[in-house]
Amino acid sequence: MIALFAAVSLAVAAPELPRLPEIRRDPQITYVDRSGVVLGVRGGRFAPPMDVARLPAYVPAAFVAIEDRRFYQHNGVDALGIARAVVNNVAEGRLAEGASTITQQLARNLFLSSDRTVERKAKEIAYALQLEQAYSKRQILGLYLSRVYFGSGAYGLEAAARRYYDKPAARLTLMEAATLAGVLKSPTNYNPAEKPEAAAQRARLVLDAMVETGAITAADRAKALSRPARALRAAPALPAQYFVDWVDGQTRQIVGKPKQDLVVETTLDLSMEQAGAEAARATLAARKSQGIEQAALVAVDGQGRVRAMVGGLDYAASPYNRAVLARRQAGSAWKPFVYLTALEAGWRPEDLVLDEPFAVGAWSPQNYTQTYSGLVTFEQAVAQSLNTVAARLADETGRDAVAATARRLGVVSPINTEPAMALGTTLVSPLEMAQAYAAFSTGGQKVSAYGIERIRTGGGAVLYQKKSAAPQQVVANPALGDLNRMLRGVIASGTGTRAAIPGYDLAGKTGTTSDYKDAWFAGYTGGLAAVVWMGRDDGSAMRGVTGGAAPAEMWRSFMGKALKRAGARPIPPGPPPPVADPPPADVIDTLLDAAPAGAAAEPAPAAPF
Repeated sequence: MIALFAAVSLAVAAPELPRLPEIRRDPQITYVDRSGVVLGVRGGRFAPPMDVARLPAYVPAAFVAIEDRRFYQHNGVDALGIARAVVNNVAEGRLAEGASTITQQLARNLFLSSDRTVERKAKEIAYALQLEQAYSKRQILGLYLSRVYFGSGAYGLEAAARRYYDKPAARLTLMEAATLAGVLKSPTNYNPAEKPEAAAQRARLVLDAMVETGAITAADRAKALSRPARALRAAPALPAQYFVDWVDGQTRQIVGKPKQDLVVETTLDLSMEQAGAEAARATLAARKSQGIEQAALVAVDGQGRVRAMVGGLDYAASPYNRAVLARRQAGSAWKPFVYLTALEAGWRPEDLVLDEPFAVGAWSPQNYTQTYSGLVTFEQAVAQSLNTVAARLADETGRDAVAATARRLGVVSPINTEPAMALGTTLVSPLEMAQAYAAFSTGGQKVSAYGIERIRTGGGAVLYQKKSAAPQQVVANPALGDLNRMLRGVIASGTGTRAAIPGYDLAGKTGTTSDYKDAWFAGYTGGLAAVVWMGRDDGSAMRGVTGGAAPAEMWRSFMGKALKRAGARPIPPGPPPPVADPPPADVIDTLLDAAPAGAAAEPAPAAPF
């Protein structure tokens, strides 16, 4: 206590108080979904100062009662509090009670180290006096509550409320507020997740102090004690963190290093995102015996907005975003690019193709069933995902042409043109596959996937606004309509029947790579495409997992909820095929002049039945 009096004397008697430093805080970027729901925060450790007026009155009162009950009466240093601490410490024969006010604690937190010296204490007191002159009590308390440490990595009351109770600070109960106020004395010893009994005992002291200061009544205290605060043992799993990481990198490319707090409005639909994450967890839980380690999902709407992005099963355990960063063989999910190229070259769904052993040099593809069907229609070959037919078509139409088709639709990864490319040996990400399939959901218009709609300052100034691109038709009819027809058949009667959802217009394609290392389902409806991938991070084989099984089931589970959320509509047919212009009049006259005299007119063909 002698040192404390010395520090007070030094601070007050100093001819010039040390100048109050600037309060520094690294800016934060807050990401929100398309409805304004907060998805996550990136950037500085500390949040902006809390607006205590928006909290229930008992929340700030809990901290004042236990930390500095004369907070609203003193000018930054509490002389009566110091005297009371001296008396109590002498009575206890030890340092049982401190005398730092909330303002002093804030000064120490903002500007100073924790060194126990007279000089440091003098500066703390001097800064506290100046803080009281520069800011209102409400502002000081708001700053304090945004800075203090609550253990378990939670800095500030808002972070603590979400860490321990999975709710915003404005929704804390009286008992929860008392528990968090009690943590500050020792975030280790009173951590409500790790030491709930000690935390509860400390919360009782806080409630007692609140009754003594008149912040609550004895009845309020009794009611609070009847409703214990149950803290989460582990931090709640935050949704959409794979997506937030993805758009955070883009945000910093757009704005550089933030100089102020920013809000990024994204394309994500949190409800759809949660549906995707739940579909992944439930599907893999039901198939534990098959050795599936990870799953990813991306959903893109017709405007290119990423509505859901699941980069793995557990972000806390593995933040690696498989939806964006993983490049895996696409398997038969690649075949629509082969089929589309053939359709654009003149093939039709009803044309006959030959399913039989076929070789290109030393390479010879085999069907999944290792059997051959002979003559089948083009449409049947697609529905049954016959490898020999896809390989033959790619060889006949040209693998370079297939690569150009995939590139035109939105595949950005390097594309190999070896014979096996027809069967999906190119390494691609779920994001680019969803981007490519989305073109089929729009009537053949190109889709460029994106996640950021707008970046603005906390004050509302817009720094970036996504601009709409002019429509670009990349698939025309009749090829588009024929492909949609064939990919509908995959779900209706082919390898993708487990993806079917009665009453909806759906199309898609399964994908399975050799040795069961990767399994895919890529599908779409009007205005929405979604791609599912499953596999193992080390590239080892799963146990018999095909695209038409677990991935199709996960896709169906997700789409069953997403279709209701997004508003289902049929797959658009796309623009009609171009009509050839009639020859110019002078050409017709020339042809008539060249006709033999007396030539009979060609009879009109009979109308088909």
